[in-house]
Amino acid sequence: MMNKLLKSKRNGSAIPLAVVAVMILLAMGVGILTLGTSSRIYATRSVSDIAARCAADSGLTMALFEMNEKLKVKPWNDSTLPEATNESLPNCDAVFSYTVTGNPGTGYTIESIGTSGHAERKVSCTLKPQGPFEYAVFGDEGAELKNSAVVDWYNYDADDEILKVGTNSIASGALTFKNSALINGDVVVGVGGNPDVVISDSGANITGDTRVMTQRNELLSIVVPEWLESLPSSEDITKGSTVTNSGKYSSINLKNNQTLLIDGDVTLYVTDGIILGNSAEVQIDNDSSLILYLGGNFEGKNASTFNNLTKDTKNLQIYCLDSCENMIFKNSSDFYGVIYAPNADILMNNSANLYGSVVARSFDQMNSSTFYYDASLRDASVNDEAVRFVVTRWQEH
Repeated sequence: MMNKLLKSKRNGSAIPLAVVAVMILLAMGVGILTLGTSSRIYATRSVSDIAARCAADSGLTMALFEMNEKLKVKPWNDSTLPEATNESLPNCDAVFSYTVTGNPGTGYTIESIGTSGHAERKVSCTLKPQGPFEYAVFGDEGAELKNSAVVDWYNYDADDEILKVGTNSIASGALTFKNSALINGDVVVGVGGNPDVVISDSGANITGDTRVMTQRNELLSIVVPEWLESLPSSEDITKGSTVTNSGKYSSINLKNNQTLLIDGDVTLYVTDGIILGNSAEVQIDNDSSLILYLGGNFEGKNASTFNNLTKDTKNLQIYCLDSCENMIFKNSSDFYGVIYAPNADILMNNSANLYGSVVARSFDQMNSSTFYYDASLRDASVNDEAVRFVVTRWQEH
């Protein structure tokens, strides 16, 4: 009888233990289920946040593209600026909206908002115009300085970025500096390049750093202004004369010792080539300027020169179309000006100094002259040639 009673008590005590075990398992299951649900909600929110951020960045990129498209129309007109509302981001349900505000004096600001589900992200950036003359010398495929040539600079402030000589190339020896050449600044090579391979500096002195650019320096093609392109061609210039008005010519071919005088603010479009005979010169008079669009090649023979009497590099600007492939200079006097020839090989046999900036497919400085980079050329405006907007400051709100 007693054994039966004890057995009954043991059987009865198992029921509460089973209930406790079930409750524990139930609590654990609910906890795991809650954790899983929370993780899923968090993942969903994270995906929405990421999509919203991507949409906001896409809006900013689109606005920057639209601003640079507007720059192609001269003169610059900001009476209407790019904007968009609820534009769809491809392959997802996110949308973006953006606005652009500002003016050339204060600069421009882009604000972009991306939305995905309940998530919203906002980014903004400030823009500035950047011209083609950020480098003292830039050779898309390379550059060579010989015979103790010097690259230095002037017209700079204490907080300005240091002078740069550069190339997009990563080929061995694309930048060659020989015979005690001096570069008073940085030397920059193409994306993915090795400065020790790209730069051949036997006997050269580089005072700054040798480094790799973070993104390719895109050289924009030159487009002749429509008003200039539409002008009828005037008679070719084949002898010394004075030009006071802008115009379009097939060619300029000055004989020995002849002078073409530029008097006033003149813009010329030469569809073919220019040849300057021995000791011939193009002279920019005091209080005058020349903007030259060149469709063909340029050859300056012995002691020929561009003689910019103003000594202001902005008063002599040479822009070469893609059809210009060769430029040979043999200046006998100091050259003050800028040359932008993205598809041309430039050879400088100058015995005089150069002041300004040069951008070319390739650049060779043969003699021991000094190249002085005018740092004020970095101060670009929206109406300059080959200008683009770049981001100077970015933030997420």
